Amino acid sequence: MSNESSTDKKAIELVDGLLTGRLDRRNFILQSIGIGVSIGTIGAVLEACSGGEQPAAPPPAAPSGPAAGPAPEVELGPIEAELHIYNWSDYIAEDTVANFEKEFNCKVTYDMYESNEEMIAKLQAGAGGYDLVCPSGYAVTVLRALDLVQKVNKKYLANASNLAPLFQKTAYDPEADYTVPWQWGMTGIAYRKDKFPTAPDSWGLFLDSAYKGKLTMMDDMRDVIGAWLKFRGKSLNSVDPAELAAAKADATAAKANLKSFISAPVKAQLIAGDVWAAELWNGDTMQAKAENDQIEWALPKEGGSIWCDAMMIPKGAKNVRAAHEFLNYVLRPEVGASISAYTGYGTPNNAAMAKIAKPVAYPTDEQMKILEYQNDLGAGNSAWDQIWTEIKSG
Repeated sequence: MSNESSTDKKAIELVDGLLTGRLDRRNFILQSIGIGVSIGTIGAVLEACSGGEQPAAPPPAAPSGPAAGPAPEVELGPIEAELHIYNWSDYIAEDTVANFEKEFNCKVTYDMYESNEEMIAKLQAGAGGYDLVCPSGYAVTVLRALDLVQKVNKKYLANASNLAPLFQKTAYDPEADYTVPWQWGMTGIAYRKDKFPTAPDSWGLFLDSAYKGKLTMMDDMRDVIGAWLKFRGKSLNSVDPAELAAAKADATAAKANLKSFISAPVKAQLIAGDVWAAELWNGDTMQAKAENDQIEWALPKEGGSIWCDAMMIPKGAKNVRAAHEFLNYVLRPEVGASISAYTGYGTPNNAAMAKIAKPVAYPTDEQMKILEYQNDLGAGNSAWDQIWTEIKSG
């Protein structure tokens, strides 16, 4: 009577094997990848099995080869003459690398990727030569369970004390043994103060026909549907059919009031006043605010999404001391400030905040209660894709 595909059945068997202890985390991931399960889904399963609603740290992965990394007291030796970094595109200040090279007499090769999956696949395939990578939260979980990364040597990270308490011990690495936070952000409402003297406090704003033609929501399935799930008090990672149907109905009703679905390019329209309120990331909102101080950002009372990317050192890195020097370097207040000032995203470096003209404010304790990290939807992606297509075309 089951309509499950053979892949679905195999996935269920793998999860059962992980839960019952017949499979360790490493073999669970390897077999899941083998049947085509996405990296995000794997990360979400590992997080769920760790018992937390937010991305949770996995127990130490059982190493298949050498020890997971040097003990904190181990000397790393002199800094190497080169460093190889693999990071997201447009995610560092223009002079960060050049200044590091000059100060440390270390040549940096800086490659870029567009997704966690691309980066993980490259490391898993045995692509050597990278000394630093920058995964998102769920990808940290996967990299650790696959035993593809090593511990950081805290002896060489004296500037880690500059990190804000919120980011000193993250959910995906509670002891800060493997990661150094890089940048963070949230999704909420950018708005014009001259049109909204009081900050909009609900996603319901986009249902108000009084602002028809002056509103936009992002051209992003996860952010739009996720916002309407939060509006109804549901998780932005929901795959429940009834909850998704309600989100679709709200999104469709809101569409009648929208100027368009648009993401980062809406900044110009906010600056010009053609748009009065937009669903947007807080970092991009701050970029717009730098050009027009009438622009502000608000987190709706129902909540939204939050994310934090981090730097990690892959197993087999050849320039481990240089990697640590770079991590400690970007943890300097002035360097952290320049990176976030350029990218427009939030800095996890509390000491850097005072050096940024328009810093992205940290979420409060109350905000953290209503923020969620996005997980990969796995098999639920098809339902979301269909709903998004119908919203956009309807």
